[in-house]
Amino acid sequence: MAERRLLVLYGSQTGTAQDTAERIGREAKRRHFQCRVEALDSYDVANLINELLVVFVCATTGQGDPPDNMKVFWRFLFRKNLPPSSLCQMDYAVLGLGDSSYPKFNFVAKKLHKRVLQLGGNPLLPVALGDDQHDLGPDAVIDPWLLALWDKILALYPLPPGLEIISPDVRLPPKYTLHYLAEDSMHPDGGLLQPTAPRAVPSELHPFAARMVSNQRVTAESHFQDVRLIEFDIAGSGITFSAGDVVMIQPQNCPEDVQQFCQLLRLDPDRSFLLKPTEPGTALPALLPQPCTIRHLVTHYLDISCVPRRSFFELLSYFSTNELEREKLQEFSSAQGQEELYSYCNRPRRTTLEALWDFPHTTSAVPPEYLLDLIPRIRPRAFSIASSMLAHPDRIQILVAVVRYKTRLSKPRRGLCSTWLASLNPEQGEVRVPLWVKKGGMKFPADPDTPVIMIGPGTGVAPFRAAIQERVAQGWKGSCLFFGCRQKSKDFYCQAEWEELVTKGFLTLFTAFSRDQEEKVYVQHRIQENRRLVWELLTSRSAHVYLAGNAKQMPAAVAEALQSVLQLEGGLSPSEAEKYLTALEQTQRFQSETWS
Repeated sequence: MAERRLLVLYGSQTGTAQDTAERIGREAKRRHFQCRVEALDSYDVANLINELLVVFVCATTGQGDPPDNMKVFWRFLFRKNLPPSSLCQMDYAVLGLGDSSYPKFNFVAKKLHKRVLQLGGNPLLPVALGDDQHDLGPDAVIDPWLLALWDKILALYPLPPGLEIISPDVRLPPKYTLHYLAEDSMHPDGGLLQPTAPRAVPSELHPFAARMVSNQRVTAESHFQDVRLIEFDIAGSGITFSAGDVVMIQPQNCPEDVQQFCQLLRLDPDRSFLLKPTEPGTALPALLPQPCTIRHLVTHYLDISCVPRRSFFELLSYFSTNELEREKLQEFSSAQGQEELYSYCNRPRRTTLEALWDFPHTTSAVPPEYLLDLIPRIRPRAFSIASSMLAHPDRIQILVAVVRYKTRLSKPRRGLCSTWLASLNPEQGEVRVPLWVKKGGMKFPADPDTPVIMIGPGTGVAPFRAAIQERVAQGWKGSCLFFGCRQKSKDFYCQAEWEELVTKGFLTLFTAFSRDQEEKVYVQHRIQENRRLVWELLTSRSAHVYLAGNAKQMPAAVAEALQSVLQLEGGLSPSEAEKYLTALEQTQRFQSETWS
């Protein structure tokens, strides 16, 4: 009988693809498969030719790029010299997770499905296209697709004689067992984030503990939004970067939340423990020290402030000793209960900690070894670097909008990383923040004679500040910036810096202060008003155009403004203007970095 082995490989940016991959892993265990669930870049891709049954789960990031943890795999898979029969013994299926409000919806999943097919793979099902924009989220596509997938797989690999599918009423064992150490065997939280002599360039597994130099508010005190310009000292880290690159920051939970969590689950924060994998071959979590204290686990690893996913309620229901709570948890984890779950969790942005408060009987019965199955790890956050090494050697600066907003819950919602960063005060003692740098999506021209048109409303101006500093340090002119915010007196970041560069002839600046007059004025209006200059720079001087900022309506409005420039100044028809912009994108002369 054929060996019943399944490999689930995922490429995940925010954790949704990983969560889905782990769900498939659990469903495989219930069907008595030997199943491995791995990030695509942790898997030795040379073994792929020996795999018989693989499910790929992959997200697509903003501009149609693969997630960070599948980039190496992606490059390998698209090598020209791979023979077309490389994967001819593989049965496979691809599940994509995307957002249909972006133009390149599920681009990575579609491309992966097609490439594996080209290499001889046999698809079990058409590619699944999960969509964040659907009322019920990606599960609306995933649930029926998985039912069909298991039908196909069990037809190829029937259950061994005498075995049944393990009922959903039976709890699966945890991924790790947790062994408490004797009270006095370890000093709490020692050796945690001491700056060490770097072994290699800092990365997610080995971040650099950078000293925070300054944390300055750059919006008026009376302005509704708190935006910070934060500077870190990276001397001795080995980090190098250029304009357009991104700094990744690993945030942590606040002490009040950690204390509440430990009280709710009746955990002693100072107890130390060791983790052991339940199944041989399972790797230990890379970012947890061994031994570790409960306090360190909850502060630095468990994402207790994220909005919990459906899988959280499913696992929680197994621990429930209270019938009312168990029924509600089961409803939240059923396909029928997804609308209810959405209005309980996603719409008001309820956190994992708050959800645990609502199920007190169940929460106090959660065995500690299940914590790592129940709650995902804290993900690093990306910030555009807002400074240049040429202007500020050994320093990294970022522009951080502190995320705070109201939902129907009484307590305001707060962004984990921005709130934590804003709370740190380097004037009251040394503050260190774990960080590393990765290449950004935007590349600026290396030719001093190529002008750049930068459109950066709000904190979208951050990468352009780095680019302008870099160009000025080399004595390059030809930088043109369209900046937009609400009011000149309240949120015009770096005003003095821009004005000085304008005076010295390094910068042409156009500003749009949307609330400083009756009718609202945005960057797209300023582009249209200055259409002669924009046309001139684009056509006579081969300028590059860059756009960064919030992805709601802004990118579409800016694209429209650029098209109207092409039509009014260049006499192009609407379809020619659209083609012209597309050609600029394809030749990297129009680049954008937007986020939601």
